[in-house]
Amino acid sequence: MTYPDTPDTGSDLPMAGAGIVHIGIGAFHRAHQAVYTHDAMAAEAGDWHIIGVSLRSTEIVDALNAQGCGFSVIERHPDGPKARKITSMTHAVAAARDVAPVIAALADPAIRIVTITVTEKAYGIDRSGKVQHDHAAIKHDLENIDAPSGLVGILVAGLKRRKDAGLRPFTIVSCDNLPANGHLLRAGVIDFAQQIDPGLGQWIAEHVSFPSTMVDRITPAATAQTFADAKRLTGHDDPAAIETEPFSQWVIEDGFPDGRPAWDKAGAILVKDVEPYELMKLRMLNGSHSLIAYVGQLGGYRYVRDAMANDMFAKLVARHMENAAASMTPLPGIDFADYGAELVARFRNPEIAHETRQIAMDGTEKLPQRIFAPALQMLNAPEQLGTFALCFAAWLAVMRTRINGADSSEAAQTLNDPRAEDIVAALGDNQEAAAIYDRLAHLQDWMPEGLKESAVWREAVIARLSLLLLDGADHAIAQELAP
Repeated sequence: MTYPDTPDTGSDLPMAGAGIVHIGIGAFHRAHQAVYTHDAMAAEAGDWHIIGVSLRSTEIVDALNAQGCGFSVIERHPDGPKARKITSMTHAVAAARDVAPVIAALADPAIRIVTITVTEKAYGIDRSGKVQHDHAAIKHDLENIDAPSGLVGILVAGLKRRKDAGLRPFTIVSCDNLPANGHLLRAGVIDFAQQIDPGLGQWIAEHVSFPSTMVDRITPAATAQTFADAKRLTGHDDPAAIETEPFSQWVIEDGFPDGRPAWDKAGAILVKDVEPYELMKLRMLNGSHSLIAYVGQLGGYRYVRDAMANDMFAKLVARHMENAAASMTPLPGIDFADYGAELVARFRNPEIAHETRQIAMDGTEKLPQRIFAPALQMLNAPEQLGTFALCFAAWLAVMRTRINGADSSEAAQTLNDPRAEDIVAALGDNQEAAAIYDRLAHLQDWMPEGLKESAVWREAVIARLSLLLLDGADHAIAQELAP
């Protein structure tokens, strides 16, 4: 693929070898880590190109390989879209077709880093860091370590191959929205490996680095408009084009014993401790996104920008950010009020078509860190608990609304959640707010005990759920903002 030589179009990088395997080459990776790596190699040359791995999809692999793995990133600026060409990927592999090339790449001594964006549910690791034996990929891979299909199994198979060959391990970098993602992944990988080979588990514990990260860039799913704009701006069809906002952030724990690209020269922030930044993003950005997603769907808003164009809705989101900020300790160099105002402006960007339904996926995976954890801290400040309770109430209402009138199999499909069957079974035919809350709040291993046992939290959620079910989203928002 060739691109016109314009200031808004990136240029091909010099030829160099691959040093990174990335697992999960969806839109977010192509808008984020692939861009940082492209810019890092443009600033400081090195063998850091990416071998892209798709665990499930074959279409994106074929689309990328057909055009040499260069692709368009369409940045949606308020004054119109701009295109960049990104060429940091050498080739792509579909693990679903054949996992052998993936394991071979991981065993290649030239590969020094493995980065990951596969969404929360693909890990198969519980909050304690243990692998989930009822997770389909974990179950399969424990029994088939030479032909794994899931993330953890593939990582362990690659590390096993390197240990057996006497090679240094690669560094593993999770870029998913999980609390302490590096620590969680480390615990899960070690737990899995010990069940395969205790010696391998010990070797991983002693030698493999798992830096934690915080990532941020709003990246909607590509649409026909994405591809039309890519062709208009570049002059070529690009089925791998993605769109995103101008803003991008990457905070990385600096723990790379075998080197890394010059990500810092591409704008990434390298720190000793990612957790405070991660907490800020999870609670203020991701928590607000969940609030917008669930209340927005109940209010008939398809896109975040549409909900945020409603002044009352925007005030609700700003209120939630204030409440989320109150749950955190101050962060040096960061003004939470300024960060919140920047988030509101990003959410209101009229050029970003981010669907509320897309954000709402996998709620049982996202709500614990985004809503439950800060709500637990705010139980003694009920005046700041309201927006957390409203978000959970809206999730409950969305679950109830989606499955009303559907049989159990249809209901489970429409929820788009890894615990859909549990949700459907728990809800049954219950229509009253208190019954809905009591059944879903008691899903096993989900809500923190301190929150589940709190009468203050229960009453706050049920009151808001009743409003949503009886009077709708607009009335519930007005009540939340009332003095």
